[in-house]
Amino acid sequence: MTDRMSSVDRRSFLKTAGAAAAATTLPISLVELAFADPAQNFTFAYISDAHIQHIAGTRFVRNWDRGLIRAVAETNLLTPAPDFVMFGGDLAQLGTKAELDHGAEMLSKLNAKLYCVMGEHDYYLDLGEYWSKLFGPQHYSFDHKGVHFVVLNSILTTDDWTYKRWPTAEQRMLEMAGLDNPNGSPFMVGEKQRAWLAGDLAKVGKDTPVVVFSHSPIQKIYKGWNFWTDDAEQVQALLKPFKTPTVVYGHVHQIQYNQIDNITFHSVMATAWPWPYPESYAQAKAELNFPKMTVPMNRADPFFERDATGWQTMDVAGGRPTLKYNLYNNTNRVVGFDPRIGMPADSAYQDPAKRIPPQTHY
Repeated sequence: MTDRMSSVDRRSFLKTAGAAAAATTLPISLVELAFADPAQNFTFAYISDAHIQHIAGTRFVRNWDRGLIRAVAETNLLTPAPDFVMFGGDLAQLGTKAELDHGAEMLSKLNAKLYCVMGEHDYYLDLGEYWSKLFGPQHYSFDHKGVHFVVLNSILTTDDWTYKRWPTAEQRMLEMAGLDNPNGSPFMVGEKQRAWLAGDLAKVGKDTPVVVFSHSPIQKIYKGWNFWTDDAEQVQALLKPFKTPTVVYGHVHQIQYNQIDNITFHSVMATAWPWPYPESYAQAKAELNFPKMTVPMNRADPFFERDATGWQTMDVAGGRPTLKYNLYNNTNRVVGFDPRIGMPADSAYQDPAKRIPPQTHY
């Protein structure tokens, strides 16, 4: 169903949509938020972090396969149908041809046009060569109904680490694939890509809504797990002249949101597994711009393979996306920009007394 909403109605929707979504059964109906010009209304879907993992021959890790298969099937049932689908990176686990081919075959079942972001698990085996053959450029931009979208490859690092440190490409991939691995290297967009971004944005009016898709967060959240982009401030400086810039990223397998100056940040969930929040998030380090933890969680419940994973849809209105998180074993969430406080807000932040308790039986 599609409702044309005033700003007041939209605020009411944000307060109630989380509860409504929890009662939804497939096929799923979404509320499309209105621009001043109804012809500009649109919704797009976002799927991320499938981590398809090859075992041997035709065998792949079933859990990750099922997560992506389900996300594609449910996306195809959305009403209204999304204008396009974004895949947010880490299609593969170790970047092999078998994994990328298998994941690409699943994504080919989508009914809508597909755009892709590259993740580090897709890149560090062959530096994105085979991924690029399947999905095209590693960074690009496009315009859709008055919104300028930018796709960045934000998981690059120094030439010394990439080309000189490891005896084989396989070893390089394994080192970067580890989450809590001291031999990994912080990500960056890089000087050449920042120059391209500056040139791309120079052609865009400052009142045009700009949405950047990246894999790493384009902010500095937690370096120990590489939830971090080394040149985040330089990229942010290119976005700040715009009225409503938004960065949407994968990689962290958690719901996060944040506001730095006028730039809104949203993470998206994974279809594979959830990461726990590192203990250091509780430390008072304001300089790191820690985002709020909207769904506290620990590692996945080993007795339920889909625990705390999910997928998202986004409504675009007034240049600020509203994200709906459909979680398989947790409270559904809606996070959207709240003009009263000037930053994103969760429509139904979980009261500590009502949160789902952590799993302690593994």
